[in-house]
Amino acid sequence: MRFISFLALFLLPSLHAATKPNIVYIMCDELGYYEPSFMGSKTIRTPRIDSLAAEGIWFTQALAGSSVCAPTRCVLMTGKHSGHTSVRVNGGGTPMRAGEQTIASMLKRAGYATGGFGKWGCGGRGSTGVPEQHGFDVFLGYYDQVHAHSYYPPYIIRNSKEVPLPGNKGGSTGTQYSHYVIFEESLKFIRANKDKPFFCYLPITPPHGIFDIPDNDPAWADYKDKDWPEQARRYAAMVGMVDRQVGEVLDLLKELKLDENTIVFFCGDNGGNNYFKTAEHPRGLHSANKHPKTGVEFRGGKGNLYEGGLRIPMAIRWPGKIKPGRVSNHLWYFPDVMPTLAEITGTHAVKDTDGISIVPELFGRKQPQHKYLYWELGNQTAVRMGDWKAVRPRPNAPWELYDLKKDISEVHNVADANPKILAQIKAHAAAAHEPAVEGTFADRANHEKDRRAKYGSTRPPQRPGKAKWNTKGLLSSKEFKIIRSSSENISNGKFARNVIDGNANTIWHTQFSPEIKKHPHELIIDLGREFTLTGFRLLARQDAGWNGTLKDIEITVSNNPKTFGPPTLKATLRKTKSPQDLKCAAVKGRFIRMRALSEINAGPWASLAEFGVKGQ
Repeated sequence: MRFISFLALFLLPSLHAATKPNIVYIMCDELGYYEPSFMGSKTIRTPRIDSLAAEGIWFTQALAGSSVCAPTRCVLMTGKHSGHTSVRVNGGGTPMRAGEQTIASMLKRAGYATGGFGKWGCGGRGSTGVPEQHGFDVFLGYYDQVHAHSYYPPYIIRNSKEVPLPGNKGGSTGTQYSHYVIFEESLKFIRANKDKPFFCYLPITPPHGIFDIPDNDPAWADYKDKDWPEQARRYAAMVGMVDRQVGEVLDLLKELKLDENTIVFFCGDNGGNNYFKTAEHPRGLHSANKHPKTGVEFRGGKGNLYEGGLRIPMAIRWPGKIKPGRVSNHLWYFPDVMPTLAEITGTHAVKDTDGISIVPELFGRKQPQHKYLYWELGNQTAVRMGDWKAVRPRPNAPWELYDLKKDISEVHNVADANPKILAQIKAHAAAAHEPAVEGTFADRANHEKDRRAKYGSTRPPQRPGKAKWNTKGLLSSKEFKIIRSSSENISNGKFARNVIDGNANTIWHTQFSPEIKKHPHELIIDLGREFTLTGFRLLARQDAGWNGTLKDIEITVSNNPKTFGPPTLKATLRKTKSPQDLKCAAVKGRFIRMRALSEINAGPWASLAEFGVKGQ
């Protein structure tokens, strides 16, 4: 394979003979496969991205490194699939290990100026994973992805130092749209390094997070009068804004006479969400995972390992090198980016990369293929072997097998009919996985501060101690079960069952993705048998944060888990880390429904550390 790559490089005219090529890598957070208009969108217009694709090559089978934000970025940066990476969860702050090689560190050794602008996601401040320790001369934006959930935070981060944004109060309130600030710095970086080779990495945040765009942005004028829900209009406008900015990058390269010596990538970071569902559009108004013309669907979406979670739009442009107007069906994924850039720049990728250079495909030559492609995320595992796709949705679940050539929607499980194929894939999966070894934090204070900054708080957090749960006077929770939750954030372990586990340091939190659900949020608890109940005890999250902390609640007791009458009690909770006891008139029942009606900070979430029950 090394011989093939060398031969391909030798045959390609002037890849880096005179001047090493510049690299611009634009990754749009959460942009769905069918949402750019060059992929077929009927609702969103992306003329500058369409031109980029038309002037180069675009791919029908480019796949992300993972189906959520942090792991996919780690795969891209390190050239390793998610069975080998250090970041495999989406909590936001999990760091890469010290000394771990990245695309930036590889290119820096080759004499490149390296700049990153946007959302990092591979290690919060105070950790071994900060970008300036992994090859970036400068990185401006958000280190922690929770910080990136607001476009009006009081500050952003540059090389681990805070850059104030005066006038911003967090959430959707402020005077400085953070994405503008970050994007302008990327243009300044290109200008400043026009006389030497540069790597400009733009893992931009839009259209992810809160769907905010200033009303005076030209892209909002294109969509503000559409007969859609406002959030759907703002989402489309954010994509339109990104489209305009892609054009600004391309125009700047031409202005600086760097156009023909710069390879530009444009892609999504993971599969799209089925946002803005209606009866007419059950897969979302903008049809991220449903072909706008044929109606053929990708199964799933962001957060799972079916095709809807992994397929991304991908286009690459290099005038004079890549023949324009090409459409490629080559199957490849994020681990391939590092060896591709290594070959283009005449440097060496790390020896343990899981990727294969796609330079031959870019230039229309014979392309080596992957024996298999591998993903894992939480309890999910997936493997591609050509057109065969196997998914294990849970550790104890049977493997599912799909023939994507005949069944792109992953509807017909053919595992039983193809035992030999499945056995091969299972062997690949076993070989691909190794235990994760994460990086470490020297100090979490600034990291936790950044996570709260989207709400406007810049106070250093109090160091959480080992909180204890006072069970005196409460029924034993050993037989309690959560039989329903309206929402829980599975990706970072904030399960509904945490409220009855007796551990004050674990919490239930409602989900951040694939979509933020609004109040009311509810839990239904099965006590195991009927009791006479006289009250309840609630404990808010015991860490430094307040996100999701309950304010107004209703609690209802019943002997039927499907039927609940009027509330047994209503209460407004205090903003405190101390336990809060609530009394009620004696009532018999086996099932409890707790409904969260509002949050202490007026946010859409709910969180709770422990829920106790008094009675006999």
